[in-house]
Amino acid sequence: MDAVPMALVTLLMALAFSAVHLFVGRLRFLDATPRSRWLSFSGGVAVGYVFLHVMPELAAHAGTFRQATGLDEAAAEATVYVLALIGLALFYGVERAIVASRGGRQTQENPQSRTFWLHIGASALLVGIIAYLLNNREDTGWIGLALFFGAMMLHFVTADFGARSDHAQIYDRRGRWVLAAATMAGWAAGLLLDLPELAIGGLFAFVGGGIILLVMKEELPEERRSRFLPFALGAALYALLVVGELIVRQSS
Repeated sequence: MDAVPMALVTLLMALAFSAVHLFVGRLRFLDATPRSRWLSFSGGVAVGYVFLHVMPELAAHAGTFRQATGLDEAAAEATVYVLALIGLALFYGVERAIVASRGGRQTQENPQSRTFWLHIGASALLVGIIAYLLNNREDTGWIGLALFFGAMMLHFVTADFGARSDHAQIYDRRGRWVLAAATMAGWAAGLLLDLPELAIGGLFAFVGGGIILLVMKEELPEERRSRFLPFALGAALYALLVVGELIVRQSS
């Protein structure tokens, strides 16, 4: 891709991500019981992205880790997946803190507000990394970029809807602006900061672990009354698109 058109396209994508953060509260049709089919579909697409794009790329990055660290093949692969586990564990810890704050005593320090900002801080880190990766992915083709953008857009709808459901007022007042700012900062960093391939692999691993936890958190609890068929449809549709991309790439 040429540098200028690529930057313009990724800028528009980062703005679209920011629009999700800012306006997810206006998507009234998502607030339904049983859980909206669109949210379950989005979760399926995001999980499909992790398993069909992120995980294979992590395996590819294991070679980079092996060369950079001097580890053998098995240890290098384990290191990559430990980073994914760290991403999952971080967001699990944040979610547990939110649950604990709901059940604990309410004090003048407003523990729910503190856990909300912990949640937003972790989410801002994740969205900033995702926006950074718009300009720094292993797959530099247009189709790969479009698949990445589509999967992350749907993931942000699911994650932001969940965050706003827990703390609607403070999310609308401040939280959404923090996420939008983190998105644009991540996009700008992607243009200005060229990290080594080792670091890119680590970021992909962290993002993969975080997305898996966030999607499962939204889909699995019984009170969500999630829908399996839309979830499975989203994952299957994304799998078909990935297979189509591979066929096009091999035939070109």
